Amino acid sequence: MGSIHFLSVIGLEKRRYGNTNIYLSVVGFGGIAVMNESQEEANRLVAKAIDRGINYFDVAPSYGNAEERLGPALKPYRDSVFLACKTLKRTKREAEEEMHQSLKRLHTDHFDLYQLHAVTTLEEVNQIFSDGGAIEALIEAREQGLIKYIGFSAHSEEAALALLDRFKFNSILFPINWVCWYQGNFGPRVVEKALEKGAAILALKTMAKRRLKEDEPRKWPKCWYAPVESFEEAFMAVRFTLSLPVTAAVSPGHAELLWWMCDAAERFKPLSDDEKRAISNMSRGLEPIFSSKQAT
Repeated sequence: MGSIHFLSVIGLEKRRYGNTNIYLSVVGFGGIAVMNESQEEANRLVAKAIDRGINYFDVAPSYGNAEERLGPALKPYRDSVFLACKTLKRTKREAEEEMHQSLKRLHTDHFDLYQLHAVTTLEEVNQIFSDGGAIEALIEAREQGLIKYIGFSAHSEEAALALLDRFKFNSILFPINWVCWYQGNFGPRVVEKALEKGAAILALKTMAKRRLKEDEPRKWPKCWYAPVESFEEAFMAVRFTLSLPVTAAVSPGHAELLWWMCDAAERFKPLSDDEKRAISNMSRGLEPIFSSKQAT
């Protein structure tokens, strides 16, 4: 199903981002981890992530005050990391405004990757590519050196497939998750299309286990789903995602889950066919957070 070029290093493996000479740590730092934390705690988390070998950071304006916290925390390391940001705006003017606001909050003069965030419907896709649509802002920003690469995140296969057909994106950010894959048949078509189009694959929701039940309290406040419940499950989930042609997987919003991901990735080895069957069996009875059979 395609191959990933990687560097074996002490700590986290690094995989090549598309056809560039950039190598990303297989675990990306999800910026929501610093949301609602003190600046001191944000600084500590980022410094620890750097020590663990993480060089890929992802954030968005919709993550509360995460940009305000991540900017100062990341400033000492900015030249040595790959910083990705996103916009929920669908018009050129609004996307431009939001991008400049994010650049200011994050204390940087450019983004390595800027992404259309959480595209879900074909109506959004059409708006993005209409006259005065958001894609125009991203193309102009790339020409001006404000961003290096253009990508998108999506929570529906329909939107992801349509986007890949409309533009040569450098990468996609998409849920690549064991329960969604086996119980929702969600992901295989998008992975295949991304490989066909030459887009690097960045993964979301690696650590998700199932949808929360009605009135079920959140054990992890920054997760709208129920994540894996033990390191053993985390190890299995990370191995599933990284066994696919995925460059890197972005962590959930809690530091404890981030460190589980790092520990799992450091011990990574590709799944055997028997292990894939075992994981498929383990996923039975779990309700996937995304499914190709349902509207998302």
